[in-house]
Amino acid sequence: MRVFGDAALPTLIHLPGLHGDWTLVTGFRIALKNRVRFVEITYPRSLSWSIEEYTNAIEHALLSQGIAHGWLIGESFGSQFAWELMAGNLPDTSRHVDGSKTRFKVDGIILAAGFVKHPWKHGPGLLRWIGEKTTMKQYARELKLYACYARFRYRHSPEVLASMNEFVARRTDLDRQAMRHRLTLIEQYDPRPVARQTQVPVYYLAGCLDPLVPWFLVRGWLRRNCPGYRTGRTFWLADHNVLGSCSAQAADLVMKWLRGD
Repeated sequence: MRVFGDAALPTLIHLPGLHGDWTLVTGFRIALKNRVRFVEITYPRSLSWSIEEYTNAIEHALLSQGIAHGWLIGESFGSQFAWELMAGNLPDTSRHVDGSKTRFKVDGIILAAGFVKHPWKHGPGLLRWIGEKTTMKQYARELKLYACYARFRYRHSPEVLASMNEFVARRTDLDRQAMRHRLTLIEQYDPRPVARQTQVPVYYLAGCLDPLVPWFLVRGWLRRNCPGYRTGRTFWLADHNVLGSCSAQAADLVMKWLRGD
C-alpha cells in the first residue's frame, strides 16, 4: 500500500483491476494534483484467495494506516472489493467469519469500467481460456508492443513512463496465473444483493472503446436497481483503462463528485 497526500484531505482508495497493482493509475494520481489523499494498493499473486479474503486483507491494510473511512474507486475487477467492503456496512450483513461488521466505512463508490455481476455470463471464462492458450512467448510479444505504444503515448511524462515499465516487468507467469484465478472469482461472485441495498453515492466512469465490460449494460442496471446510483460519464475516446487513457478529465470529474457538485 502507498499513501499520497495529507490526512486532512478527502480519502480516495484505488482498487486495481485484474493486473492487480498501481502501475496503470499513475497518470490519474498525478492529474488529481494533491486534491485528495490517494491510496494505492497492490494485490498478492494468490491462486487461492476468495473475494472475502482479499477484502479482509484490504480492510486490515487500510485500518493499519489509520484509514477508517473513504471513497472507493474500483477499477474493473477491483469493483468487486468495493461491493464486498460495502456489504459490511449494511445493517443486515456480516462479512467476517466471526460475524463482526466491517470497521471501514464506505463514503461513496466510483466504478471505473467496473461492474456489479459481470453482464456477460461467459465473458470472464472466455478471457481465462484465451489466457490459458496464450504462451509466455506470445504474451511477451504482446507486452513488447504495448511497451512501444506506452513509450510514445507517455513520452512527456517520465513518472508515468516509469510506471509503464514497471507494469511490463511485473507480468510474470505467476502473475498471469493469478489473473486467471481472479477471472474465476468474477464468475463466482455476485454482489447484486449488496448493490440493491447501497445508499451511499455511486458513480460510474467508462471508456467507449471497451471490449471487456459493456458499460451501457452496467449503467442501465445501476439506474434500475441501485438506490445510491447518481450518474456516470462515458469518455468516447477512452478505452477500458479509463483512468489512464482519460486521466485529466476523469480526475476533474471525480473531484466534482467527491465535493457533491
